[in-house]
Amino acid sequence: MDLRETMKTLCSECGPTGFESRVTAKAKELIAPLCDETWIDRSGNCIGVKRCGIENARKVLLVAHLDEIGLMSTGAEEGMLRFTTIGGVDPRMLPDRELTILTDPPIFGVVAALPPHVLSEEDKSNALKVSDLRIDIGYPQEEAEKLVPPGTPISFRKDNYSLGENLYCGTSLDDRSCFAACMLAMEMLQDRKLDCDVYIMGSTIEETNSMGAVTGGYAIDPDYCIVIDVAHADTPDGGPVNMPCKLGKGPLIATGPNIQTHISDHVIKLAKEKRIPYQFEPRGGNTHTDAWPMQIAREGFNMTLISLPMRYMHTPIEVIDIRDVKWIAELLAECIANPCKEVYGC
Repeated sequence: MDLRETMKTLCSECGPTGFESRVTAKAKELIAPLCDETWIDRSGNCIGVKRCGIENARKVLLVAHLDEIGLMSTGAEEGMLRFTTIGGVDPRMLPDRELTILTDPPIFGVVAALPPHVLSEEDKSNALKVSDLRIDIGYPQEEAEKLVPPGTPISFRKDNYSLGENLYCGTSLDDRSCFAACMLAMEMLQDRKLDCDVYIMGSTIEETNSMGAVTGGYAIDPDYCIVIDVAHADTPDGGPVNMPCKLGKGPLIATGPNIQTHISDHVIKLAKEKRIPYQFEPRGGNTHTDAWPMQIAREGFNMTLISLPMRYMHTPIEVIDIRDVKWIAELLAECIANPCKEVYGC
């Protein structure tokens, strides 16, 4: 599998939270060669399963979400679109941003912003509120109202590219780069004899409430669930200081109340044995990933969270290290092929 091409294919599809049908359809197409069966469930999740051939085999579930942050139109004013945010959008990065309005066919727009020449000194130092911003789509009021009704989803303009030898930059890498890691792990397992059925789920609606992962996990009812998401890597300004991790130093293995201790210990043991670089991710409470609400679906799942270091999260220029993606795939494959015995109650 060419990771860069796979991620570019996934990340080129627009799929704001709640409007993921384009990307889930593409994900279903991509995982089909790796699975015995694929489907889209009621919550819009893309799911596939590779069966081991053993009757009533145990189930391992890999989860990475496919939705992305975005915007949604709320009306038009003098031909300019008013809008609200979907998911954790930072208003500071919106002015001048290029957008795709998901009409049929899609049209383009830009977030209107005054040039610095006409701003007062006070305006230059104040961040704008979303309610103060408008999207310019180039149409007069009457046409804008017809073209873009309220409730139309809006995605950031797509662009993905390599930075240097190992880094990769672009939109929607949170969390589609992790879905690509799950796919690579399944590719690594194709010729290995397993005693479990392996499920892969590209979940929906993670950026607001993880509804897709909760309902999808409930239906699959796995014996063991591994959620893969992104974590904040170090940046030139020194952040984040509370949970430091670096690009190119391996996946983060989470520990804390969202993960059973014996499982995280086993994942660390496997990483050491297989000489897979890793970092620690101590999480004292809510991990703000699918792992948190899924932990208490049904009577509760055996849960592990593995994270990919990322710079500039929730922007259209998210940056990851390709080596970290590959190491996550290797670690996932080992976790499935050599499961923690306590997970299966033996």
